[in-house]
Amino acid sequence: MRPDGPVISGRCYCGASRVAADAAPETIAYCHCVDCRRVTSSPSPAFAAFGKEHVRLDPMRPPAKPVNPGVTRWFCPDCGSALMAQFDYLPDQLYVPLGILDQADGLEPVIHCHAESALSWVHMGKDADRVSGSARAILTGVPK
Repeated sequence: MRPDGPVISGRCYCGASRVAADAAPETIAYCHCVDCRRVTSSPSPAFAAFGKEHVRLDPMRPPAKPVNPGVTRWFCPDCGSALMAQFDYLPDQLYVPLGILDQADGLEPVIHCHAESALSWVHMGKDADRVSGSARAILTGVPK
């Protein structure tokens, strides 16, 4: 890590695991494969790819037992948050879910990977209604 601190920082849900990178991501991508959707519990997860020499997990966690061959994943043992992944076919990169990164708002994906596996209703445009706050009335069916 650079002496003046990380360029990118993040943490798991409970804060027990932190990730830091001392360089900007090499790429930022949505991944629509079933594996990434399941591991992040998201219909359209997005990841920042860093050179493996630029990213650090603190404290370092052992990788989880592989579920799928060729994929190594790290999780917070306390809350279960996905922290990062490495793919055998991309051995020099580590992929960090955007959802755990403090700078996620400035990290816009530039590519959709496994687009053929995208859920049919996932459209990344601005077509859906935008509601400030929790939208409790809409979510519970209570009239406005």
